[in-house]
This record gives sequence, C-alpha cells and structure tokens, in this order.
Amino acid sequence: MIPRDALAILLLAMAPVLPAFAASGASSTTVAWTPSDDAIRAENALRQPMPDRASGTSLGTVTCASSTCHGSVLAWDDVVLHNEYTTWARLDRHTRAYATLLTPASVSIARKLGLSTPAHEAPECLACHAYAPPAEQRGERFVLSDGISCEGCHGPAERWVASHTSSDASHAKNLANGLYPTSDPVGQARLCTSCHVGDGDRWVTHRIMGAGHPRLGFEVGTFAALQPPHYAIDADWRQRKGDFSAGRVWALGQLFGAKAMLETLAHPTRGRDGLFPELSAFDCHACHKPMSANRWSPRLGIGPGRVRVNDGHLLMLRAITEAVVPDQAAAFRNEVRGVHAAVSAGQGDPQAALRRLIARLDALVPVLRAQAFDAAQMRAVLQRLIAIGRSGEYSDYAGAEQAYMAIAPLLEQLAADGQLADAAALRPLLARARETLAGEDTYRAERFRAALDALAGAVRTPAGTEG
Repeated sequence: MIPRDALAILLLAMAPVLPAFAASGASSTTVAWTPSDDAIRAENALRQPMPDRASGTSLGTVTCASSTCHGSVLAWDDVVLHNEYTTWARLDRHTRAYATLLTPASVSIARKLGLSTPAHEAPECLACHAYAPPAEQRGERFVLSDGISCEGCHGPAERWVASHTSSDASHAKNLANGLYPTSDPVGQARLCTSCHVGDGDRWVTHRIMGAGHPRLGFEVGTFAALQPPHYAIDADWRQRKGDFSAGRVWALGQLFGAKAMLETLAHPTRGRDGLFPELSAFDCHACHKPMSANRWSPRLGIGPGRVRVNDGHLLMLRAITEAVVPDQAAAFRNEVRGVHAAVSAGQGDPQAALRRLIARLDALVPVLRAQAFDAAQMRAVLQRLIAIGRSGEYSDYAGAEQAYMAIAPLLEQLAADGQLADAAALRPLLARARETLAGEDTYRAERFRAALDALAGAVRTPAGTEG
C-alpha cells in the first residue's frame, strides 16, 4: 500500500518529465499478433491463478539469491540480468510492505478495527502487505517478512524453479509449469490491480480507510515505471515473450481497476456494510469536504446529495475506447451512464446495469490485448483524455488523478518519438496541471480544466510526421 501523500510524492517524482512509457523499454516497433493469438494469450493469463492461490510449495526468496542465479551485484550480458534479486532487495518498495504492518499507524488501524490479531498477523492485512500462501504450502526457507517477494509475483517456485534453468527451457514451458505471466499485459494488469485496487479476495474497505488506511490511487504503468526494473525489454525479451507496449499495460490496468470497482458494487455481501453500500467504491470527496463548501457540480444527470460511483478508471476507458476501438465507444458510454443512473440516481436496476458493464469489460480484454497502441493511437488517446477533461468530466479528484497519470507519460513518449512540435513548451503546462492535484482536499476541478485547456492548445504534430 502507499502513503497518504502518495500522489504528491508521485507527482514530484514525475517532474520535470515522466518517461514512464519509455523507461520500461517501450518502442514504436511492434510484433503483429493475430486477434486469435491475443484472445488465447488473454484467456491463458486470465485462467492462471494468482500467485498466493496457486498450487505448489513456495521455497522463499533465498532460492533466487545465489550470485550465479539472480543475486549478482552487477547485471550480466546475458538473456537475463542475473541481478534481479539484488535489485528487488535493495531498491524495490515491495520489500517494505510487511514492515509497514509493524508501524504505529498499522498498530492503530488494527486496534480501531478490533482485529483479533496484530496487523502483521491479520489475514486481511497480510493479503496485500505480504506474500502469504497457505501455511502448508510454505517451504522450510520461506520467510513471511520478505513482504511481496519473488514468488509473490511469479508464483510458487516448486514446479518451475528447476526446469527454468534447464538447457531446453523456454518461456512457454515455464508458464506451463506454473510461472505467473507477469510479462503478459493481461497478467501484469490483473496481478498489480489485485492488491493496489482490490479483487474478490482482498479489498481496502471504507471501514479500513476510516480506521486510518490511506485512500488508494493507482495506475499500473506509472507505478511500474517508478519502481526499479529488474528486466530489460530488448530484442531477446520480445522474441521469447512477445511485443511490449506500455500503452497496452496502461489500458488493461484501467480495465481491471474498473472491473474491481464494479464487481465490489455488484457483490451481495462485499458490496454492503450493513444498510450501507461499500462506500470505498464511490467518490470519496463527494462526502469528505466541509459541510459549508457548496462544491457539488452537475454531472451525469445525478442531482445534488447523491454520491457518484468512483469512475476514474471508467473515464480512462472511455478515452481508450473512443480512440482505439471507436466502434465500441458508444455502447461503452451508454452502459457507464446506465450504471451511474441506476446506482446513484435510482433509475433502473443497479445489478442488471452492473452486470452489463462487467460483461462489456470482459469482452474488451482480448480486444485491448490485440491493439498495437502505436504513436497514432497514443496521440488519439491523449486528445480524448484532454477533451473529456475540458468537457468537465474530471470534476471528481479520482478522475483527474488518473488523467494526469496518463497524460504526462503520453506526452513524454510522444515527445521521445518526435511526435510533438514543441515538447519543451509542454513541460511548464504539465507542471501547472500537476500543481492543481497537489492536495486532494484542496482540488478544484475548474483549475485542472484550465490547465487542460492550455495543454490542448500546445499539443501539435511536427510538420511531416504522422500520428
């Protein structure tokens, strides 16, 4: 989990540039998969159980730590870097996830929630702050306090640790032996959002946040770029694992984030807290503001005094569908409006509306997995993100937060690819947008909208280029 002021820290880390799409090895060069290939890959990634729910014994990070395996201090000139464990142990914030549960803040949260065990022993806390497979699946050298360890992302190593170093090893064989597909955009997006947004087995509820846990604001691509990479996306990586597109990872991350919210609302028990719905799936700042602040803004036909669904991820998907799969955009917008109308305004059957939109998202997984997300598509997405904001749709902080975490790296990637006429002029405009998000309690939608107006006028294509 991330600290309460995570976005402020994140935005500072982005300044003056955020090469998120480039830092992970993104390239405009793509490998052309057929739609059937993508459907198969997406389905395989969806079928794979999450690492903490997979069969097999977890052997512990020490299994990976040899200097001739993944514990080298320096990277090797080889198919793999061999310093993956060292990078994780020294630099990756996932190593500190368990230690967070020992802090006074976590002790206080557990006490306020009335948990029967301390935070560092409570299943509801360990679900995201550690890799915690069932006790009977923990090997002799497994250490819970390692936090989100190697096997926390790659799955229990018993079935694949020996075969992945054999002379006939291949990525396909590793996956068949139980390695979790972190290199697949569907697999990565699904895995990361399962903790940082939530899924059917773990969720930061309104009660947990009320006890002191920070609000979650997450975007897969940005957070991955700010973590130290322990892989290199080069020609060999692409040959073994397929093409990489940071835009594809971003889009699918938005999809799985949105789906988690919708499934929580639709769930008969997880979506309820007594008579109340699970409020963490709604816009926090509709309620968390001074009673004297008359800041309600008309949007989506939802009148004053009604709480809107947290639609930050859905707004990003609107831009994605309009730019990348326009034949599905109108139906997507209508189904999103149907959810808002039914859930927040009492117009229609909420469960039916939620089921329709969840089914739409499920159908979009292989569609987005098949997209190239090339420069032309990224420019189209950028233009839609800005246009949606200028129309007033980022009145809620969560939407503006997600929009900035998309717009900033998109601009940087387009600039790196020579697709912007005056990239230097955009950076102070990005800084202006960033400043409007410095505090979620002081956010004013009109200021962010004005910053987007300025950006819209500055985004120009160089003469003689396309996209």
